[in-house]
Amino acid sequence: MPNLIKVSPDVEPETERPDPAKLITGDPVFTTWNLEEKDGLFAGIWQSTVGKWHVSYDEWEYFRILEGVSVITDADGHSTRLTAGDSYILRPGFSGTWEVLETTRKDYVIRL
Repeated sequence: MPNLIKVSPDVEPETERPDPAKLITGDPVFTTWNLEEKDGLFAGIWQSTVGKWHVSYDEWEYFRILEGVSVITDADGHSTRLTAGDSYILRPGFSGTWEVLETTRKDYVIRL
C-alpha cells in the first residue's frame, strides 16, 4: 500500500557528524533513516553515538526515544534526561545542547 509506510530502518541510511563548530565533546556519528520527506514534513529514525554538541531548532519536532540515554540542556541550563519510552516535542526557537551518554535511537516527525 503506497499510503502506508512501516516505521523501521529498512531504507538505506545516511550518516554524518555534527558541524565541527557545534561539537563540544566526542566524535558522534549520526545515522538517519529518512522514511518520509514531503511538503515540509520529515519522518524517520535517527541514531547517534556518544558525544555532545550545540543545537538550535527552527522547526517543530516530535520524537520518541527508542533506546539509549541522552541529555538535552536548554540555553538557561535546565537539563532533561531522555531514556527509552520518553516522548517530547521541541518547539522552534529551542537552543542548547544535546549530549548522548549511551548510543541513542529515536523516531521523529519534523515540520518546517
